[in-house]
Amino acid sequence: MFPFFASKYLIVLNLIIQFEINLILHLIVQCFHFQVLRQYLLLSTVFAGMAAILARKSLLALRTRQLAVSGQGLRSSQNYGLRLSAQSYSTKKEDEEREQLAKEISKDWSSVFERSINTLFLTEMVRGLMLTLKYFFEPKVTINYPFEKGPLSPRFRGEHALRRYPTGEERCIACKLCEAICPAQAITIEAEEREDGSRRTTRYDIDMTKCIYCGFCQEACPVDAIVEGPNFEFATETHEELLYDKEKLLENGDRWETEIAENLRSESLYR
Repeated sequence: MFPFFASKYLIVLNLIIQFEINLILHLIVQCFHFQVLRQYLLLSTVFAGMAAILARKSLLALRTRQLAVSGQGLRSSQNYGLRLSAQSYSTKKEDEEREQLAKEISKDWSSVFERSINTLFLTEMVRGLMLTLKYFFEPKVTINYPFEKGPLSPRFRGEHALRRYPTGEERCIACKLCEAICPAQAITIEAEEREDGSRRTTRYDIDMTKCIYCGFCQEACPVDAIVEGPNFEFATETHEELLYDKEKLLENGDRWETEIAENLRSESLYR
């Protein structure tokens, strides 16, 4: 616990710090006028000196008190002789406690003095402004979306599409593997046999509100007919707009065929 004279200096120092904080707020309100800034710097210098003097006086007072206590202990040891040897252990323990207390008080005053200097001269504010200024001139890490877009992985799974062959014929052979493997049961397929014996779909619907974009349909398809394209911007206002039919899926495939084919080629070694 601080002695009375040390606590008295601490109270005065805290009052000075509070006054400095109020002065800083007043300076901010005055929008950094030159006259106010000059007065603030003058007062800051004066109060910084006062804070240093108070801290030094409190340390000197504490050391004087410790010397007085140690002197009394010495005189008592000379007067009582053998009684000191019996109480040597307790005296040594008290001396260690005093030294520890002195170190803690000195450390506390150092932190108080450092905090007061930071408050008086706005070092923390200047440090923060320098950090802001540093990042102000560095290249920006953000992009101007939606006019700029980041790169997408070839494995990106977005809006679904049905592909065609270069001749224009539909790739889907109505094997219904995608319908069977879909964990969300979002795909509905109906098919019929053509005159040449091949099977083709008459209905291919995907409920995009059920789809979990797992990519199983694309992996199961033996002819790469159903794929998940690169588009991720297909928000709608109604539920019906997310119920895709065959025509919608073929339209998506025609729109992104070049990009889809390139992505499939780049991933062919890993499938």
